Amino acid sequence: MVSRNDEKHRYEIHVGGKLGGFAEYRERGDDVIFTHTEVDDAFSGQGLGSRLAAGAIDDAVQRGRTIVPLCPFIGAYLRKHPEHDASVRWPD
Repeated sequence: MVSRNDEKHRYEIHVGGKLGGFAEYRERGDDVIFTHTEVDDAFSGQGLGSRLAAGAIDDAVQRGRTIVPLCPFIGAYLRKHPEHDASVRWPD
């Protein structure tokens, strides 16, 4: 399950009570600027990163925010999921 940790400015995914990965962000106005994503090596190859990206993006979209993908992982996910295009502003 993906949750937003506003105190640490990141979305987190937990597996069995352990932090499996996170996607850091900054908010500026209506923008959610994704800056960095990490998945613990212990969980690599399990699709955790994709579930994390999906949950983080869905939350931002549901809150009416514009996604700005500075993080290469989030950017790659968005390129594979054009259904979010209306909510994305690509950096220059």
